[in-house]
Amino acid sequence: MAPRAASKRAGLHGARAATLFGAAIFSGAILAGSVARAQPATEAHKPASHETTIHRGPVEWPLEFPGSQYTPLSWREVAGWSDDDPLPAFKTFRASCKPIAAQSGPLADSKALGASLRDPCMTARAENISDSGKARDFFERQFVPLLISRVGEDAGFVTGYYEPIVDGSRVETDVYTVPVYRRPSNLFVRGYSQASGGMPNKGQVFRKIGRRKLVPYYDRGEIEDGAIAGRGLEVVWLKNQTDLLFMQIQGSARVRLEDGSMVRLNYDAHNGYPYTPVGRVLIERNIVPKEQMSMQRIREYMEQNPDAAKELRRHNRSYVFFREVGLSATDEAVGAQGVPLTAGRSIAVDKALHVYGTPFFIAGDLPLESDTSTTPFRRLMVAQDTGSAIIGPARADIYFGAGAEAGRVAGRLKNPARFVMLLPKSLDPVARGKTMPLPQARPSAVIAKLFPQKDIAKEAANEPAREPAKTAVKDAAPAAPSVKPAETPTTAITAPAGTSDNKASAPTTATPAASPAAVPAPAVPLPEQRPASAPAAAASGDVAPRPRP
Repeated sequence: MAPRAASKRAGLHGARAATLFGAAIFSGAILAGSVARAQPATEAHKPASHETTIHRGPVEWPLEFPGSQYTPLSWREVAGWSDDDPLPAFKTFRASCKPIAAQSGPLADSKALGASLRDPCMTARAENISDSGKARDFFERQFVPLLISRVGEDAGFVTGYYEPIVDGSRVETDVYTVPVYRRPSNLFVRGYSQASGGMPNKGQVFRKIGRRKLVPYYDRGEIEDGAIAGRGLEVVWLKNQTDLLFMQIQGSARVRLEDGSMVRLNYDAHNGYPYTPVGRVLIERNIVPKEQMSMQRIREYMEQNPDAAKELRRHNRSYVFFREVGLSATDEAVGAQGVPLTAGRSIAVDKALHVYGTPFFIAGDLPLESDTSTTPFRRLMVAQDTGSAIIGPARADIYFGAGAEAGRVAGRLKNPARFVMLLPKSLDPVARGKTMPLPQARPSAVIAKLFPQKDIAKEAANEPAREPAKTAVKDAAPAAPSVKPAETPTTAITAPAGTSDNKASAPTTATPAASPAAVPAPAVPLPEQRPASAPAAAASGDVAPRPRP
């Protein structure tokens, strides 16, 4: 659902490779992360010899997923991998391969996977796979499993979405009074032309007044009050605003007309305001308990309290515009990747981090049968869609299909789950660890005892002050204050199973701070030192946090 409004082999890796990999992390050569404690050795990760080898080829740095941590696994360590039938996922992956294979140049962005899915896609399109065993073998040959999550978290989070089926009319009647609007001609998104096939679900949106003036677009309340009515923008008419709100949350819909025909609508643009979940408002007001919150409870409340529902909707100032698409009544909705979604196999992910077509194995206990059930969910999924509320490396919206039953299942989901990303073997972080340089060796205990480190700063402070210089210092310039570079958090990568913690790191030498008593006072007064700048303020916590969309 192009872009949704609501908002979504391991070979024998030896200990030597992991040690190289961990040492480079400790050296600070690329990552500001930490290596987690070692896990027990498995058959897939047997310790190798400790012979020292020097790599003289080019260095291939491991992947960086901002704010993320990941651990390379063997396929035996992927819990539930053998329980799932991967054939439906293989067919879904092949559907994603069509636009991937059509890309002629590098991706415009700098996502970690880049264009690495092309090789698995070429293989998938060339092979004739029609049974589960061959499909499983394909994924194990072409990919490496990585357990991925936010830094400091053990699991990810899943929700669900679906395609509503609602009744509607091509014309306004006494029953059908709520218009569904197409994108207005005076709506502008920075960086996009009006001729664009679809606008992003994030970013600044403007309304043009006159020839040059741009102002924020109308919000939900203004549009519901008729700000753009009567301009010929109506595509269809619905019975109530609740149906429209759920259409906008899901990003697409099937509208069943009075003659039985079906109109297919898909997301086309939004008005520029961030999405505010109305369910959160009900929870904050103690109207619906958090543990009972679902889309069904929201609908029930709005139907029973029409006046309160109007005020509740306006807390969500975001408003979505639709376009009519040429799909039949049985075709599945089209995701942001531009391919039809597969119920139970397609997911929406954070497109700022992930590449469409990436397979994810998701494992969790989900309320699929009822609000209180914990049905085991162990399934290989494919990223084909996105949503403005889907943020983070281990965050997904699972597509359940169309209709009321799919809506009931999707509306219950808000659960933790384990995310294993299938990474193309060309990007295997353990294999890349073999090319990473080791830090300088720590000096032996004997050498350290013979040549102890001196605290130069302390010695300088204890020295007697020197007499001022007798001769005037001409053209003296003040020393530039040292500025400590700000640390940038990136990816914390844990060592694969079977490796040991690498505690060795390059020795560090403290840079002595100049003591006022050790510096002679010049005859010509120097200008005052420039005050400390931004990093000090940020470290003190005085900087306001950046709001999330």
